[in-house]
Amino acid sequence: MIQEPSKASLLSATKVSKSFGGIQAVNNAHLTVNQGSITGLIGPNGAGKTTLFNLLSNFIRPDRGEVIFAGQAIHHLQPHEIAQLGFIRTFQVARVLSRLSVLENMLLAKPRQTGENFFQVWLQPKKLRQEERENKQQAMEILESVGLAEKAYDYAGALSGGQRKLLEIARTLMSNPKLILLDEPAAGVNPTLIERICEHILEWNRQGISFLIIEHNMDVIMSLCHHVWVLAEGTNLANGTPEEIQSNPQVLEAYLGE
Repeated sequence: MIQEPSKASLLSATKVSKSFGGIQAVNNAHLTVNQGSITGLIGPNGAGKTTLFNLLSNFIRPDRGEVIFAGQAIHHLQPHEIAQLGFIRTFQVARVLSRLSVLENMLLAKPRQTGENFFQVWLQPKKLRQEERENKQQAMEILESVGLAEKAYDYAGALSGGQRKLLEIARTLMSNPKLILLDEPAAGVNPTLIERICEHILEWNRQGISFLIIEHNMDVIMSLCHHVWVLAEGTNLANGTPEEIQSNPQVLEAYLGE
């Protein structure tokens, strides 16, 4: 049974579909993320999970369907406009600017900076300098919280794969997000760093940030998530609590291969 959007829904997707050259990647998919929750999205390889992420954030436009975020239809907006609403996503392979420092990567993520306007640079130099100091302080506080402060002036390209993922997630915090979509945050990361990433997700969730997470590491999904959605062949297979999903025979057959 599909969970209907509730009054507490921060994100809801209804009848979302997308095909590529006759191949139906996502078919009539439904999904909701409640305010303040950590929600999981799982399914076998090729189930359409990342495609659905791309549709929710409008990196790919759906053929049909509706996506509502914070009470507003967003399926017609550009990705950067969606991000400005507080709906931020990461990628399966962490995207960092390798030739810039870790700190510069953080600072570039801050939206609506005075320095982005050429004329304001000359008209409001004091405001610009104050803003730059505040942004740097915020960036360093976030880097300190994720254990990357010592790497602040290193090239981002010199970070390990796990550290890059931490940087990408930390960078989203510069925009004061309401919802973060994480695409396989534990993939290719050593167990110690996975544990740290999970601890940060739980802490940020306690601070009021909601999450929607794609992850193949079932221990991560089951330990973090309040609710889990399962996709198979681009369509909804099941949804429920982690305990319900673990014991669902359809999920065991389709996803766990049992």
